[in-house]
Amino acid sequence: MTTQSFADTEYIVKTIATTAVAKEKEFCDLDAAAGDGDFGYSLARGFETVLAEWDTFDRSDIGTFLQKIAMLMSARIGGTSGPIWGTAFLRAASVAKGRDTLTGDVVVAMLRASIEGIMARGGAAVGDKTLLDAMVPVADALEQASHDRADAATAVEIAAKTARAAAEATSTLIARRGRASYSGERSIGSPDAGAMAIAIILENINTGFRDR
Repeated sequence: MTTQSFADTEYIVKTIATTAVAKEKEFCDLDAAAGDGDFGYSLARGFETVLAEWDTFDRSDIGTFLQKIAMLMSARIGGTSGPIWGTAFLRAASVAKGRDTLTGDVVVAMLRASIEGIMARGGAAVGDKTLLDAMVPVADALEQASHDRADAATAVEIAAKTARAAAEATSTLIARRGRASYSGERSIGSPDAGAMAIAIILENINTGFRDR
């Protein structure tokens, strides 16, 4: 690790992992409102493994680092979360392959690739009440921030606020994917657990980003 981009990548991934572990019960409770309530458990077990093996990951470049994490998550996270989150990291890794530095445009491309991977893997679209309903607005906001030449900390702050608003807005949607889709109109009134997880993770990233 020799660049600020690599340090930022490590900070972001580690914050994702520690948040998933710390918020296990909260994520399960959110999922229980319309789904089977195991989202937090699955995510926490997978990211516990990431943290346990943190020092062993190949850090030849950012893409290789993310690829190793993707492979571990796909193997260790149960249910639908493993393939979804593993695919997201793998697609981001493909964009970052061979890179030690990341510009705003590259970060947006990584996020877009993750979104496309999740859509291909799960067959979900925006409006189906999934984590995509937070991720897509965040990608749009980061693309605008990059266009406006915002600094990294400002871009992260914008992403966190966008994710929170988008995640809360999923309360008005009917779940069309996963276990929650069985609830039909009863899923209206509670936010999607995956979208809320994206919001909470980004808020935790934002909290420590300026002092990282």
